[in-house]
Amino acid sequence: MATKEMANGYSELILNDTDGMALALAWAARGMYITAPNPRIGCVIVKDGIVIGAGHTQPAGQAHAEIQALRDAAARGNDVRGATAYVTLEPCSHHGRTPPCSDALVQAGLGRVVAAMVDPNPLVAGRGLAQLEAAGIEVKAGVLAEAAQELNVGFFSRMVRGLPWVRLKVAASLDGATALAGGESQWITGEQARADGHAWRARASAIVTGIGTVKSDDPQLTVRGVDTPLQPRRVIVDSRLEIDLGARILQGEPCWIVAAVGNTEKAAALTAAGHEVLMLPNARGKVDLPALMRELGRREINEVHVEAGSRLNASMVREGCVDELLAYLAPSLIGPGQGMFDLPALERLADRRQLRFHDVARVGDDLRILARFVEPAA
Repeated sequence: MATKEMANGYSELILNDTDGMALALAWAARGMYITAPNPRIGCVIVKDGIVIGAGHTQPAGQAHAEIQALRDAAARGNDVRGATAYVTLEPCSHHGRTPPCSDALVQAGLGRVVAAMVDPNPLVAGRGLAQLEAAGIEVKAGVLAEAAQELNVGFFSRMVRGLPWVRLKVAASLDGATALAGGESQWITGEQARADGHAWRARASAIVTGIGTVKSDDPQLTVRGVDTPLQPRRVIVDSRLEIDLGARILQGEPCWIVAAVGNTEKAAALTAAGHEVLMLPNARGKVDLPALMRELGRREINEVHVEAGSRLNASMVREGCVDELLAYLAPSLIGPGQGMFDLPALERLADRRQLRFHDVARVGDDLRILARFVEPAA
């Protein structure tokens, strides 16, 4: 058995469907930073308990995971006929940027296909599995479904709600200060937490900030220290188009600047520099944040990473635009300073916004908390 594994180039022995899907998920994670707007998908092909081919989805317009795995098996001289393919999402059955993967699996003569989940894309939505079954291929779905959905939480959100998954990141002391009263904040958290924050930036399709942060910190808001071929689109909420044309965030890749009040001269200068100005006013003369989230969904943004100041943070939460909070807490006390959210005082404790802890981990000397907002009871 070991000799055959060595010959195939893989050492994994697949004993059951859970083993097979866990390996497929590991392959899917290899595409974490490259597949958007497509989902991160992995596929492994197994025969007699041995992995004979594997792959993950490539950048949009290139091969999907199933095609990569079939090519890998062929390149290694392996016969896939009668084998089992483990795929982290139902194989696509429609012509998009690439041909249907379901067709390729049928033509290859697979004996069985195990999918973690049915594809929420209305263009697929069970049709891929039905096509495989009609061709005489045994089909199974629902293996490690929760893990598969977590890997593609933004894609699922966009397919089901028409909205990206919005993650708001803050870094603070244990008493909730994100900066001193005068604005000094570098650095409250440690180096490892800051590097971890860049990994979360890298998996997003867009980074949203506000004009207040641009003015006070002059950030670049790019991904650094992470091996990624793609930089998230930078989106600046700037109601009155106050941004300085020399701001560092405007250097490099084009930005989307979202305004509510017209400024023809500034808008023309930004456009001439390659940026795009979106006018999305609400009734109060501010940027309509829910409309912005809908627009980002329309533009195929799967995950949004928010790094802003307390005012925009509060507005995003108050208007129901945030799905989860990514909070880094440093083991320090600062005292009076700038807070995470500039929310109004409540008169009743019952009116507080509820979250539930999704994941808590130590990163270096700091604590990372991922907490998801709980929808209020009807």
